[in-house]
Amino acid sequence: MGSVRKASAWLGLVDDNDDERYYDDEYSEGSESGDAWVTDPRVKVATDTADEKGRRIGTVTPDSFRDARAIGELFRDGVPVIMNLTAMEPSDAKRVVDFAAGLIFGLRGSIDRVSNRVFLLTPADTEIISGEGSGHRDDGFFNQS
Repeated sequence: MGSVRKASAWLGLVDDNDDERYYDDEYSEGSESGDAWVTDPRVKVATDTADEKGRRIGTVTPDSFRDARAIGELFRDGVPVIMNLTAMEPSDAKRVVDFAAGLIFGLRGSIDRVSNRVFLLTPADTEIISGEGSGHRDDGFFNQS
């Protein structure tokens, strides 16, 4: 089984029919005592930590205007949202941009164009740091004087 197929099977995207070939006979399903596998309480899932520190960013690629609700719910919860409208018809994409403009106006956020038909919606309390505007520095790494 190729590495891409293994990764797809691990993610559950395709059925893994080669399980028996890689099965270790010494491995048993579940523990002998019948207890469920318990995660160490010191280990936090990335989404739990992100929720606590407010470090979440939502990405939404809507197929139609009906998917705009997901954008609104994330943004209303204070989550910055990246809208990828490249898969939409131009007329529906315009409607979603109009919807997003209403969101940012009502919730005092901002909208920035990332690339063609891809936008970043940020809540009012989010600062965007751009790599542009710093100008050319003479003490930079690529200074070859």
